[in-house]
Amino acid sequence: MVSMTDATPTPSDLTNGTPRRQIRHARRLDNVAYEIRGPISAEAERLERQGVEILKLNTGNPEIFGFHAPEAAVKSIIDNIGPAQGYSTAKGIPEVREAIVRRYAEIPGFPEFDADDVFLGNGVSDLILMVTTGLLSPGDEILIPMPDYPLWTAATSLAGGTAVHYRCNEDADWNPDLDDLRSKVSDKTRAIVVISPNNPTGAVYSKETLEGIVQIARENDLLLLSDEIYDRILYDDAEHISVATLAPDLFTITFNGLSKAYLAAGLRAGWMVLTGPKDHAKEYIEGLELLAGTRLCSNVPAQFAIPAALETHQDIFDLTAHRGRLLEQRNVAYEGINSIEGLSTVKPMGALYNFTRIDRNVHDIHDDAKLMLDLLRQEHILMVQGTGFSWDEPDHFRMVTLPAKDQLSEAIERLGNFLSHYRQ
Repeated sequence: MVSMTDATPTPSDLTNGTPRRQIRHARRLDNVAYEIRGPISAEAERLERQGVEILKLNTGNPEIFGFHAPEAAVKSIIDNIGPAQGYSTAKGIPEVREAIVRRYAEIPGFPEFDADDVFLGNGVSDLILMVTTGLLSPGDEILIPMPDYPLWTAATSLAGGTAVHYRCNEDADWNPDLDDLRSKVSDKTRAIVVISPNNPTGAVYSKETLEGIVQIARENDLLLLSDEIYDRILYDDAEHISVATLAPDLFTITFNGLSKAYLAAGLRAGWMVLTGPKDHAKEYIEGLELLAGTRLCSNVPAQFAIPAALETHQDIFDLTAHRGRLLEQRNVAYEGINSIEGLSTVKPMGALYNFTRIDRNVHDIHDDAKLMLDLLRQEHILMVQGTGFSWDEPDHFRMVTLPAKDQLSEAIERLGNFLSHYRQ
């Protein structure tokens, strides 16, 4: 973690000439980090306040790059703003949950479920926190891919559990290493997290890989947690396979929402669906219902956007098709990065990111967070270091591929020029 400044004592730190008792954060936060919006992002905000224009390649935030939520979804919020002024039920408006049931009924092989198996949340992030809080006791473990989407690791630590990272193999298009995953199952393991299409690598896991993960869960009686927020952002001939279709005999929680495929990140409209046998998970489900009730409900206006978004034509399919903007931006980033000496990247087959490898024989990098901070301060480009995704070497970084092609090309050119003379 990068520290921007040292704390400077001030007179307000003293009471009658003696230091005030420090107000410290809870010890459960000691191992919690979220570098996507961490100290380097805070430094970018400071520079912006000084009038510096920052190219934000740190978050998958479609709106700032000219993408917009479906008009029908926005109209539905406006049309229902009157009824949306009160609370909904804890799980969400029943009619909205029915719309989500219909969405998954269109996926061949997806196990049957009903509206009572659907929970609405303030984005998937809200639901991840709910699921880990309800599941983990001190000492419990969750298997999470490495590199990870860091909220899964943070939420696990915050809930008192331990994140155990299983390696994804860059030489196998970032598919998980099943032998490594199997070796990390212990009697403390409660669940396996699957993220496909993947953030940060853009990998779309093969059916063989997913079947292997499901089999490991089956052999060890583990809960499957499948983060599928990018399920419809696919390039070339990539095919997304929902984990639940391969695991009808296992209790599985599938996460999705409007943030990415529906280009509506700011609405904070997410959902999770529970499938498979549930009798043995009754107490856990009751815990989820308790947690849903304690936060009263998710954002009600955003709930009204969900059915309208699900029932309209998705612009995302046009954007990822041949000559689509997202596909072309993926290509610009992939080709541009691989043209820079000492950088290489696997072609992303889904999602909105590029996870780039730094050849440390060419670029003498030993602190990837410092690299990102120096790049920000000199070139005003904000990205996230690979160790911010629990990667175990300072030799990767993640670039968001949402900007227009000319912006991406310019950013990559500036990155190459910067690295050509950069030394640590």
